[in-house]
Amino acid sequence: MDLLFLCFLLISLLYSFFCLSKLIFHLRGQSCYMLAYECFKPPEDTKLDTDSAARIVLRNKNLGLEEYRFLLKTIVSSGIGENTYCPRNVIEGREECPSLHDAYAEIDEIMFDTLDNLFKRTGFSPSDIDILVVNVSLFSPSPSLTSRIINRYKMREDIKSFNLAGMGCSASVVAIDVVQQLFKTYKNSIGVVVSTEDLGAHWYCGKDKMMMLSNCLFRSGGCSMLFTNKPTLKHRAILKLKHMERTQYGADDEAYNCCIQVEDDQGYSGFRLTKSLVKSASQALTVNLQVMTPKILPLWELIRFFTTSVKNSMKKREFVMFFTSFLVGNGKRKKNTFNVLGGGGLDFKSGIEHFCVHPGGRAVIDGVGKGLKLNEYDLEPARMALHRWGNTSAGGLWYVLGYMEAKKRLKKGDRILMISLGAGFKCNNCVWEVMKDLSDANVWEDCIDSYPPNTLNNPFKEKYSWLNDECLSFVRLDFSKMVF
Repeated sequence: MDLLFLCFLLISLLYSFFCLSKLIFHLRGQSCYMLAYECFKPPEDTKLDTDSAARIVLRNKNLGLEEYRFLLKTIVSSGIGENTYCPRNVIEGREECPSLHDAYAEIDEIMFDTLDNLFKRTGFSPSDIDILVVNVSLFSPSPSLTSRIINRYKMREDIKSFNLAGMGCSASVVAIDVVQQLFKTYKNSIGVVVSTEDLGAHWYCGKDKMMMLSNCLFRSGGCSMLFTNKPTLKHRAILKLKHMERTQYGADDEAYNCCIQVEDDQGYSGFRLTKSLVKSASQALTVNLQVMTPKILPLWELIRFFTTSVKNSMKKREFVMFFTSFLVGNGKRKKNTFNVLGGGGLDFKSGIEHFCVHPGGRAVIDGVGKGLKLNEYDLEPARMALHRWGNTSAGGLWYVLGYMEAKKRLKKGDRILMISLGAGFKCNNCVWEVMKDLSDANVWEDCIDSYPPNTLNNPFKEKYSWLNDECLSFVRLDFSKMVF
C-alpha cells in the first residue's frame, strides 16, 4: 500500500513538474524582444528651415496677413528647429495638386530605406520574416503597403501581413501589440513593424487656423523595427516588452473631434487640431495609467501613495473609490484623476528610469511632464526629437529612443515607459526593459554632440518680431500679385 502511495505521489510530482515546465516554455515563447530599429533620415535637399517654411506659406494665395502672421508665429514658437524635413512635392511647390506618384515616392523612400538598413544591419533576410505590420494613417492604397513591401523583397507566401490605417500618431505601439499577440500563437517567429506617415499628399492649403497647425508641426520621418519571440535570439535583443496598455477614448465626442481629418468651408481637406487636444490627451493618459501603474510601480510606492493621500485633504470616500478601481485596473473613465496620478504623490521614477514621450508638440510634452512630475532631464529626449525632426507621427517615438541611446543613457536592466498619444482619441503606452547597455548613435550620429543646444529659441524669432505687432492685425495683403 505504501509502495502504491509512493508511486502515485511520484507520478503526481512528475506530472506537476511537466505542467510547470510546459507553462514556463509557453511563457518564454510569448516574449517579445526587439532586435533592432532603423529611423529614416531624409535627404538634405528636403530640409525645411524657417525661411523655406515662410516661402511655402507665401505661396498660399488663400491667406491674408493675419493667417500669415499666425502661421509664422506658430512655427517660431513650436519647439521645432531649422533641420527638419518636408515632403519633396511640397518643397517643389506641388502641394496643391499632389499626384499618386508623389505619395508612393514619399512612402517608398521611407519604407525601403529603413528596411534595407534593418536587414543589412541585422543580417536577416526578407525571407526570414514571419510577420509584417505596416501603419500609415493617411495613405491606404490598393494593393496595401504590406503587399508593396512583400513584392519588393519577394517575401514568403505564408507571411502574416497586416496594414493599419487611420490609427494616428500612436499607431506604432498598436502595431507592436499586433506582433505581440501573434507571438502568442506563432512560436519561434520574427516580425517587422514599419511606422511612418504620408504628408505630401495631405498638405493643407486653406486658411482655417486649426487646420494650418498640422503644416507647422508634422515633418517627414519613419522607422522600421525587428522583433522576435525566439529564445535562441534573446542574447541579441536590445529591449524586451514588459507591459502594454491601450486606451481608446473615442466615445467622448470632444476627444474624438480634437484630432480629425476634415474639409474646411472652401473644400480644402486637412487635419484639424482643436484646443481640447491637451485636455483629451491628459484624460486618456489618466485612464491608461490607472490600469498600467499597479503593474509597473513597486508595492511600497503604492502603499506610500495610499497613506500619504489619506493624510492629505482628499475626501476619504472619493479616494477609497478611486484607489480601489486603480488597484483592480478596471479602466473606467475618470476625468479628474490625472493630478492624482502625477501631482497627487505617485512617484513614477520608483519603477521607471526613462520616459519616452511622443514628440507631438511642445504643449503635449509640457502637459505630460507636468502631469507625471517629470524634470527637464526626463523630457529632454522628447524635446530634442521635436527640435531636430519635428512631429514625425507614429515614427516619432523611435527618434526619442534613438536620442536616449545616442546619449548612452540606456543601461542593462533599465525600464522605459513609452507614452504615445494620437487621433481617435488614443493613448497607447508600453514598458520596455533594456537587455544590454546601448550606445549606438543611430540616426543622431551627425548631430548628437551638438545636443542639447544652449537654447531652443528659433533664430528667426527676432527676424519675424514684427509678427507680434498688433497694429498690423487689420492689414490685408494680396499675395497673388507677389512674385517669388
